[in-house]
Amino acid sequence: MAMDFEHEKKSAERKDLICELVADDRYVPMKEKEMASFMQVSREEREEFRSILQTLVTEGRLKVTGQGKYVKPDEHRLVGTYTGTARGFGFVEVEGRQEDLYIPEDKRGGAFHQDRVQVELLPGGRGRRQEACVVRILERGMKEIVGTYEQCENFGFVIPDNGKVGTDIFVPRERSKGAVTGHKVVVELTSYGDERHKPEGKVTEILGHVNDPGVDIMSVVRRFELPTEFGEKILHQADRVAGQVQEADLQGRMDLRDLQMVTIDGEDAKDLDDAVSLYLDEEGLYHLGVHIADVSNYVQENSALDWEALKRGTSVYLVDRVIPMLPHKLSNGICSLNQGVDRLALSCLMVINARGEVTDYQIVESVICVDRRMSYTSVRKILEDKDEAERKEYEAFLPMFGQMEELAAILRKKRHKRGSIDFDFPESKIVLDQDGHPVEIKPYERNVATKIIEDFMLIANETVAQHFFWLDLPFVYRTHEKPDPEKIMRLSAFIRNFGYHVKMTGEEIHPKELQKLLGRIADTEEETLISRLTLRSMKQAKYTVECTGHFGLACQYYCHFTSPIRRYPDLQIHRIIKEQLRGRMREERIGHYADRLPEVAKHSSRMERRAEEAERETDKLKKAEYMEDHIGEVYEGVISSITQWGIYVELPDTVEGLIHVSALSGDFFYYDEETYEMVGTDTGITYKLGERIRIQVKGADRHNGAVDFIIPEE
Repeated sequence: MAMDFEHEKKSAERKDLICELVADDRYVPMKEKEMASFMQVSREEREEFRSILQTLVTEGRLKVTGQGKYVKPDEHRLVGTYTGTARGFGFVEVEGRQEDLYIPEDKRGGAFHQDRVQVELLPGGRGRRQEACVVRILERGMKEIVGTYEQCENFGFVIPDNGKVGTDIFVPRERSKGAVTGHKVVVELTSYGDERHKPEGKVTEILGHVNDPGVDIMSVVRRFELPTEFGEKILHQADRVAGQVQEADLQGRMDLRDLQMVTIDGEDAKDLDDAVSLYLDEEGLYHLGVHIADVSNYVQENSALDWEALKRGTSVYLVDRVIPMLPHKLSNGICSLNQGVDRLALSCLMVINARGEVTDYQIVESVICVDRRMSYTSVRKILEDKDEAERKEYEAFLPMFGQMEELAAILRKKRHKRGSIDFDFPESKIVLDQDGHPVEIKPYERNVATKIIEDFMLIANETVAQHFFWLDLPFVYRTHEKPDPEKIMRLSAFIRNFGYHVKMTGEEIHPKELQKLLGRIADTEEETLISRLTLRSMKQAKYTVECTGHFGLACQYYCHFTSPIRRYPDLQIHRIIKEQLRGRMREERIGHYADRLPEVAKHSSRMERRAEEAERETDKLKKAEYMEDHIGEVYEGVISSITQWGIYVELPDTVEGLIHVSALSGDFFYYDEETYEMVGTDTGITYKLGERIRIQVKGADRHNGAVDFIIPEE
């Protein structure tokens, strides 16, 4: 992985140089030999240089003329990634373009889900979305597919789990590996098919039968290519790490072991990477300490452990298991801030006044000892419920918990004042029995304790990001871009129908305006509708090396510093912090990080997306399995989404199901994109986004995560 990463980086740099050369107005088209000579490519590197040129042509970033000369690609042609749908049409995501391109079914040009394609824009358009056609497949994206095997007389076929693939995979009998109907399998694609032939493949692995416990989740793990096991070399490295803090490690560290501090986490958390301390001084100033496990002390840069952590990017929290970024020996052992033992940390020690302003701070390497491992439930009982037994047990900590509640409220109020946006959509936790069957879907409760930790982590992340921004050193920031002006204009036009408006400066909007809007719609009938549309108008947060600010938090400087056990960007910036504290951030190291960080940020963002999708998918499967026990029952929910094919309704426990358009009786219904409504042609009956609606559970399919609703007969 280490060599791969360095090689990829070098290759990407050379690609960019070639593209810059070809894009220059003074460039005269050259053949491969001329270009290699011009760019002073050594004889040993000629083969690799040829490969890079071929890749650039494949990626659509260069074009070869009939004379073998390299030139810029056609201006009207774009390159992007194709996303299929079960309905045959697709979309192409082009980097730097705000909205995906719509690809009609007859314009796919044989493209398969995740293929890298070259497209040509088509005149006119489908509604507001620009149409395009695939003119060339540059690179196949999917090599393997996970799905359910079906046996026919002389052959078999695989129904993909991923609906976006949109077609079954034909499997000759001799390539089925003995799979039988109902087996979950991994199939390797040997042909991608054409207009007359289905894609073809061979079974490489049988995961088990669809009804066997755990096979559903393992199918998701394989589909998203999540690494489950650690290699022998990595486990050996983890085993060699000392089980307790060594005397040599304490050199040069601030000793904070006498400071009263606690960890506050969920009951079942085992990887405790943040502890908090707080006291008030005589002047009424809050001294807040956020102490984060010093994972970088045990995971050295460029070690096998480090490359594996980078490759994974993040821990993945699936409904029945955690796939950790680091081996448990580290994450639950020496790196976990367990009660009553010495631990190494990076501490952000802040002095905060009554207005929530950080008036002074220190970022230090420290040694700490956590006094108590607290749970969110316990702290809630102490502060909200005033539970006598709980308060008696933690009597020595009551003053600190009281001050924590005060300070968190001050910080939240300050954040709210500057315009931080807080969406409070319901979240849930799925409870499974020993066989992996869902028995309960519990709401995830945001209470005083969860808010304290959230507020303290936010202020620490801001403080660290601001400090390193002004030091002007290479760093990984957590950024959230401003919303797309067109989406905000559409939101603005829509909410006017309800008598609301948002103030815009030119084409831009301040987060405070959206926050004010959410405040005004609170407890109104249209709250859910407008909240959902506001959320949809926002972009996704990501990791970048440029500090462009965080729109949702309404702050200029933000990073992820507080979870190095489970997020690689946090671990990465811990190394930068320590090198800076130790005076080692000289020119050579600055150059090293300037080269390394862009790819780390990009890769970490990709791995975060992958983890989120896998988590959503496993939740969906288990929610559908849960609803199989509730067929025929009637609930009240909220219309969460409307499409041409039906209405999605979300229940209070976060289960979402579809009322298919064909199940809407009494009229012919169509989707009005402008008003986000499903409208009856003759009756004028409408179903609106955000509207409350009674539904009956018609069916549920645990194998594809689908839940079907109908409107009950009164």
